[in-house]
Amino acid sequence: MVSLGRMQPNIMPDSLRGQMLIAARSLRDPNFFKTVVLLVEHNAEGAMGVVINRPSGVTVANALKKHFDLPETGDMVHVGGPVERNALFILHNSNDLEGDESPIIEGLFIGNNPRTFENVVQRAAAADPDLRYRVYFGCAGWGGEQLESELARNDWLLLPATADYVFHPEPYAVWEQALAEYRQSNPLVPGVGGDAQLN
Repeated sequence: MVSLGRMQPNIMPDSLRGQMLIAARSLRDPNFFKTVVLLVEHNAEGAMGVVINRPSGVTVANALKKHFDLPETGDMVHVGGPVERNALFILHNSNDLEGDESPIIEGLFIGNNPRTFENVVQRAAAADPDLRYRVYFGCAGWGGEQLESELARNDWLLLPATADYVFHPEPYAVWEQALAEYRQSNPLVPGVGGDAQLN
């Protein structure tokens, strides 16, 4: 897999998996206004990600009560995007559960089967101190070349993802913090410092 490192605008590696898309102020789609999306898949056929900074009003314990008996911790399910809104996705740091599955970034996995989902939830119920996880309703998706077109018109800014952003204790602060880091990492990019359409 390509090592992404710190990216420069308009330089497209083979895959953007493990990058964060930061919505530009010009992106007015209500599904993505002031969002940060973690890309969990990206290839020639398209891309998939989850919005990491939009908690819902539903707790994890309540959302899963038909399947699991979880203590009420106040942890919220997040709205992962407008696609497959009835599906649940889980991001977690349990590297012993995914077998040969490649991490999205170091130490971060997406649950891809019911057994993994169940194991993570059971660990959460047992108050595993090393476990970090988030549950999402739905995801974001793009067809082939669709995301590339959106990047070309500056709908999104790119920043390498970190687990600290994904599991941030204050999700509503993530967009401003990611945008500030992007500005700091790209001080010479025209428009980023002063163009309100881009920042």
